[in-house]
Amino acid sequence: MAEGKNNAPEQDVHQLRQVRIDKLNDLVARGKNPFEITKYDVSHHAKDIKDGFEALEGSMVSVAGRMMSKRVMGKASFCNVSDLSGSIQSYVARDEIGEEPYKDFKKMDIGDIIGIRGTVFKTKTGEISIHAKELTLLSKSLQILPEKFHGLTNTDLRYRQRYVDLIMNEDVKKTFIIRSKIIRAIRTYLEKENFIEVETPMLVSNAGGAAARPFETHFNALDEDLKLRISLELYLKRLIVGGMERVYEIGRVFRNEGLDTRHNPEFTLMELYQAYTDYNGMMDLTENLYRYVAQEVLGTTKIVYNGVEMDLGKPFERITMVDAVKKYTGIDFDQVQTLEEAQALAKERGLELQPHFKKGDILNLFFEEYVEEHLIQPTFLMDHPVEISPLTKRKPDKPDYVERFEFFMNGWEMANAYSELNDPIDQRARFKAQEEMLAMGNEEANTTDEDFMNALEIGMPPTGGIGYGIDRMVMLLTDSAAIRDVLLFPTMKTLEK
Repeated sequence: MAEGKNNAPEQDVHQLRQVRIDKLNDLVARGKNPFEITKYDVSHHAKDIKDGFEALEGSMVSVAGRMMSKRVMGKASFCNVSDLSGSIQSYVARDEIGEEPYKDFKKMDIGDIIGIRGTVFKTKTGEISIHAKELTLLSKSLQILPEKFHGLTNTDLRYRQRYVDLIMNEDVKKTFIIRSKIIRAIRTYLEKENFIEVETPMLVSNAGGAAARPFETHFNALDEDLKLRISLELYLKRLIVGGMERVYEIGRVFRNEGLDTRHNPEFTLMELYQAYTDYNGMMDLTENLYRYVAQEVLGTTKIVYNGVEMDLGKPFERITMVDAVKKYTGIDFDQVQTLEEAQALAKERGLELQPHFKKGDILNLFFEEYVEEHLIQPTFLMDHPVEISPLTKRKPDKPDYVERFEFFMNGWEMANAYSELNDPIDQRARFKAQEEMLAMGNEEANTTDEDFMNALEIGMPPTGGIGYGIDRMVMLLTDSAAIRDVLLFPTMKTLEK
């Protein structure tokens, strides 16, 4: 029986696990308990040795990692050890490491974590390897890994047991290494632009700054109901009021909504705010940021997602929502004068209307139905109706619209930006309109945040602000099909026991 088969009968798996426990008990009885080892000095990783072979050939090195394969051939054997950087082969000979250690090596299992100290050489077949002088069992694996050549293919199990997924699927590990590099590149770019990274509360009394249902909880010590934040916006704007001028935060936000390939109830959002600029400044920043991150992480500004090439090197298209809807439907909402006219157009197209929908809501409905999927190349969708933008400054020449854009790629919203509303009187009226929509059944509407209103009344300078979906950015740059593929531990329904 192949010990690694993940489709083995449950009874066989229990038997194989018991064999491993018996091996551990034997080691303990002989004073060789691997779990008593507290450290191991690692001099190199697998990739270091392969990349630097010419300089390291014949040198003594020490590596540590998980044993992923083993071939026992009498007095000499081979094994492969996998670490963060990749895998490397080791030649293990009885006469080199000693008779008793060699017997112990032969009893080791796939999945055991081992340390190898030896010299670097190249086999007759040309494979860079380590000639083991000393081999140490650092941790005994009691569970059975999936069978080597099939890997962990059950998608649900991959997400639930990400630790096994990372062991068995090299591409998965690569995705999360790239994710880390993307976030590091974002921070590097923003530091060059003199932004300050800050942290704001996750538990809030008023979850505002976005159209979303919050999660609710209870804080026992104060006997108060609180919510998990749905946005970073209102606290970061308080810091702009306080004179910090350029601030950003990368952090988890929580929205009580459904699960699909692009939505998880907790996800990573980055928001930044810059005083004395507007949404045009945010467009320039976004173009430069995306180009910088792609070049730094991937070495190119051309990315391919699901076979479609998108070019971040070209100027991003800029188009208003009204012009975009006109382009794809032939309807010019600048010529639609009344709510009744807008409702009639929607009914002609069979679009479902909500009781609280105003003319601007219907324009947005047309955009979502007929335009969004066509925005494949980097595009700034500009100038939204005021009804769907309660925190945004109006356009001076078109007060029914606001200075807002959404950044689209691959038909997805990647970012949302405003010339931030800093008029406290207008802001209070917008909050009131939101509360009216809440009363009419819109569960995603905002309520008035009195402390934020107090901050605005103290005075906030003209400000540009933007929120980026980091997970979607990672999806595009790693060609990942679903948001769960770029979250180490996505939200999953609890399995029934």
